[in-house]
Amino acid sequence: MLNIDLSGYRALVCGASKGIGAETARTFAQAGARVTLVARSEADLKEVLQSLSGDGHQILALDLNDTQKIAEQLEKTDLKNHPYTILVCNAGGPKAGPLVEAEAQSFLDGFKTHVLANQTLAQALLPGMKAKKYGRIINIISTSVKIPIPNLGVSNTIRGAVANWAKTLANEVGEFGITVNNVLPGFTETERLETLIQAASERFNQTPEQIAETWKGYIPTKRFAKPQETAQTIAFLASPLASYINGINLPVDGGRTGSL
Repeated sequence: MLNIDLSGYRALVCGASKGIGAETARTFAQAGARVTLVARSEADLKEVLQSLSGDGHQILALDLNDTQKIAEQLEKTDLKNHPYTILVCNAGGPKAGPLVEAEAQSFLDGFKTHVLANQTLAQALLPGMKAKKYGRIINIISTSVKIPIPNLGVSNTIRGAVANWAKTLANEVGEFGITVNNVLPGFTETERLETLIQAASERFNQTPEQIAETWKGYIPTKRFAKPQETAQTIAFLASPLASYINGINLPVDGGRTGSL
């Protein structure tokens, strides 16, 4: 039996105050990594911090929309002597809605929170990864990079940009023992899914329960994912076991995405 062992690795997990991000942090900690939790809410981060096994963990209350502050705060974590070898880029998706109704500012906000934040984080952490000859950059994005999802116009656009950013970076840093991959969650039991179900409920004049059952019907497994299931996939990609997996989009969606 193969065990995921992240002992001795230092991981930075964004969007770690809830959902998939929080479960990823817990899974990393269980595997032996020292985890830095990143999100806007310090109170929520402290709550997740208390749930982590092991020691050496910390929090960074940051808004990923503020790229200057990201760089400044990371410098204070002593990157030279204590480099991160695992980076999980994760942020809440843009507001739902048709593309034709989206305002220009929503695209700019989404691009900054996702693409520019990822770029800032990667640039800060890559020197340490190169020095260690080991690095894992994992972006939690969406199955929309394979097939656009209706009523998520801005999100489809921004997620696609992140996917292409990641593939380009994977080609550039692979020779240094660094891999860059994208995890594409399907319908997962998180607050984000609850928000989308509520929006669909209001849009189609159906109850949230009716919307949920309809959406489950689109999935071959006929259920939503647990956040832990996605977190375990991320932990595998972060481990030495996945050393030859690079530059891919990996759906964790129960088979819902209608493409290979």
